[in-house]
Amino acid sequence: MPDGGPRQQLAAVNDPETILEELARLRAERGDDVADDPTARVTTRSTGFDLVVRGNRILTTAGIVAREIGVTNGRIVALEPLGSDLQGDDVITLADDETLIPGLVDAHVHVNEPGRTEWEGFATATRAAAAGGVTTILDMPLNSIPSTVNRPALQLKQFTAAPQAFVDVGFWGGAVPGNKQYLRELHDDGVFGFKCFLLHSGVDEFPPLSPDQLEEYLEVLRSFDALMIVHAEDSRSIDRAPDPEGDVYDRFLASRPRGAENLAIAEVIERTRWTGARTHILHLSSSDALPMLRTAKADGLDLTVETCPHYLTLASESIPNGGTQYKCCPPIRETSNREQLWEGLLDGTIDYIASDHSPSTPSLKDLQNGDFGVAWGGIASVQLGLSVVWTEARLRGIGLEQVIEWMAARPADRLRLRSKGRIALGYDADLSVFAPDQAFVVDAGKLRHRHPLTPYDQKTLSGVVRRTFVRGVEVDYETPRGRLIRRGID
Repeated sequence: MPDGGPRQQLAAVNDPETILEELARLRAERGDDVADDPTARVTTRSTGFDLVVRGNRILTTAGIVAREIGVTNGRIVALEPLGSDLQGDDVITLADDETLIPGLVDAHVHVNEPGRTEWEGFATATRAAAAGGVTTILDMPLNSIPSTVNRPALQLKQFTAAPQAFVDVGFWGGAVPGNKQYLRELHDDGVFGFKCFLLHSGVDEFPPLSPDQLEEYLEVLRSFDALMIVHAEDSRSIDRAPDPEGDVYDRFLASRPRGAENLAIAEVIERTRWTGARTHILHLSSSDALPMLRTAKADGLDLTVETCPHYLTLASESIPNGGTQYKCCPPIRETSNREQLWEGLLDGTIDYIASDHSPSTPSLKDLQNGDFGVAWGGIASVQLGLSVVWTEARLRGIGLEQVIEWMAARPADRLRLRSKGRIALGYDADLSVFAPDQAFVVDAGKLRHRHPLTPYDQKTLSGVVRRTFVRGVEVDYETPRGRLIRRGID
């Protein structure tokens, strides 16, 4: 980083020329050009099916049924009744307690590499994803350095990710003040949309948009049909809320009031209405916003909503003082709020579930002091999301089919991933062997993300992912075989 004051240094972090120089240095150091075509992989076509899976419980678009599937060159090319005796190079017969499900699509993951790889990285994040039945992740544009706010930054991230990915990886672009001229080139390079904040993001190199800037950027994105995803909390409300410092969770909760979410979501709804753009609300935690979101959808706005496993399963009343591993923004709220979020999922107001996997180093969680005002806000859960949600859903009488719809098919549809999220003919053979009735106790030390820290440590969950396949090849956690994917090409 060049000499100069804070503003000059901050500008240099995301400066395209500086990034290109760093990318050239890294390419020369590695001695290859893997990022020149980040979606490329060589496949060898066999004479029969590469993989056959047989079982009494295969989750297809017709529900959980007895089927055999045949996979060739990474795609599902046969889907036949059980007993058809399909043959392949590798034949797997499911055990009686196993269900074959489509690989999950997690549209909200903070990998943090390059720049903050000590928090997380592509190797560790994608191993953890595969262990949790997630076969596609979309990496957020911030917490890495540089942020993904221009073409060189995207190329650097692709170069970094390509040789390390154990699952398929796509990327979000960032929308920040001053990068409007770069939005179209990022879109053309295959990002799945653009993320913005309406308040400080937590890292200075990714500044927020004002509501008026949001509208201005939405007008630009509408011109090429791009999606804007929004961290919707109102900075004015939070500035006037109580100080979060200290180890008392209720004080932290009061510092991020529901009203801050509600006001920001109202801004997004109206700016979406005025521009006709496509928008998405990230990590909804305030159930108070559900009525206006229902109205917006009834009015025909192209608006979708996600929530996260922690908002659906945890409750503020049970969070211990000093328990900074539970800190996230927006925060985990009360039990009554959680119940209404489930209602929003069931009636379709909330479209899908994403992890918002956002780990940091243990020191940044301030575990020694338990100060919520100091600790980094983020939940590490990409490996556990399916089990966490399934454990809660089955207690409510919600079937596995519905859970997978929320965590695979619906995010794939919103992202326009035409071959992900379902077990169906022509789709990628992204598959997980899931034992829904097997219980286990979470041991944070055995999770595959970088740091052994999660609020689910020592919790008893139902549902174990026993095997995961990406494009018909089983993840072995040693050889990265994931691809980098682009919007419109998967």
